[in-house]
Amino acid sequence: MKVYLSIDMEGVGGIATMDQIVRGGHGYPRAQQLMTAEANAAIAGAFDAGAESVLVNDSHGTMDNLIHSELDPRARLIFGSPKLQCMAEGISADHDLALFVGYHAPSGSRGVMAHTYSGYFTEVRLNGEPVGEAEINALLAGALEVPVGLVSGDDVTCDLAERGFPGVTTVQTKVAHGFNAADSLAPSASCHAVREGAARAVRRAHEIRPTAVPDRLHLAIDMPTIASAELAEAIPGARRTGARTVERDLDSPSDVIGMVTVSYQLANQGLRSMLGPLHRV
Repeated sequence: MKVYLSIDMEGVGGIATMDQIVRGGHGYPRAQQLMTAEANAAIAGAFDAGAESVLVNDSHGTMDNLIHSELDPRARLIFGSPKLQCMAEGISADHDLALFVGYHAPSGSRGVMAHTYSGYFTEVRLNGEPVGEAEINALLAGALEVPVGLVSGDDVTCDLAERGFPGVTTVQTKVAHGFNAADSLAPSASCHAVREGAARAVRRAHEIRPTAVPDRLHLAIDMPTIASAELAEAIPGARRTGARTVERDLDSPSDVIGMVTVSYQLANQGLRSMLGPLHRV
């Protein structure tokens, strides 16, 4: 049993504010500790249930958040950015199960720090339906015949996962009380729940089917500014369908992730162009 673990930060127990998730914030070192503890809890749960290997992908922000010296030495770690497959870097057909820990709700929803890959996007839609990172990463896993066995995060995230991934185990670490407010489990309780959830998911891996990849993959991204949309329109195959909306038909989940990744860099550039030279870094 080979397990793949993608871990984000916003859905980790005890985390709810921007000061915690952005490097340089006063709460960031504490959030690193909390994120590392939940990663270790998921790793331990996977091994409790008989996993022979666990590959961890640091999936938040700059993707070098986990405290390496404190990580369970039985696991291997992929870190750093940019990465071709972003939050799903390293997953392969050799894996038997994927675990998504510390995940959050998509752009436009009421979840804690809800966004889809970038806080710059107003909404991201696939085949007309709003999607988050869990849905897109699950499609990439599904294309490799790897099922998603665990999703942890706030109540909104878990509800969406239960509706979107039949058979998935969810672990609710907090209840959303606003974009930057939550009613959270204590970190120790959150880690205990994640460990038990990961073990349950691994034990049930043979019962879970991979996410089906639709024949059509039509991506629409609502950019933050007109300038950002103008830049994204220059991507081959992309077209503007609104002042700030760019759409494109894609051939695979990997291409979807690539389009999203390039678009959020262009969104950033478009915002910088509006702020003017005095605000540029």
